[in-house]
Amino acid sequence: MATIAMIGAGSLVFCKTLMADFLATPALAGSEYRLMALTHTRLDKMKDFVERMIRDNGVDATVMATTDRREALRGADYVIVMLQAGGVEEFRQDYEIPLKYGVDQCIGDTMGPGGVFRALRHIPALLEIAHDMQALCPNAILFNYANPMALCCWALGRVPG
Repeated sequence: MATIAMIGAGSLVFCKTLMADFLATPALAGSEYRLMALTHTRLDKMKDFVERMIRDNGVDATVMATTDRREALRGADYVIVMLQAGGVEEFRQDYEIPLKYGVDQCIGDTMGPGGVFRALRHIPALLEIAHDMQALCPNAILFNYANPMALCCWALGRVPG
């Protein structure tokens, strides 16, 4: 049995896919999933989805939803981060600003100027999560699912503990 905090659970694609995999994993039976997002709009939809998956498949698991990151982290065994700092509007700038200067990048979320812009938004958010983890769940393992993966993991690797 594990307590798993899902930070950025408003990510309908990533969170749904991960939750379907977790709920189908016998070794995670009895686990508690703490879904956290900044707003209830998508968070409530995700909670409803997870509750339906648990009920329809007879899975031994519980789920809770919160907009309070610290509540989600308190005592967690694992923390999965799938955030998108700044939302879709900021992500659009990662593509449009470089394009204005002749740099045409496909998505631009992992490298190039768009990846750097995204890293500049994500790294401070990830460091806040890491510092909260030091206080609230110091033995938890963090899994980063936020791009740009290399820069985000590099930054997290510089946090002691």
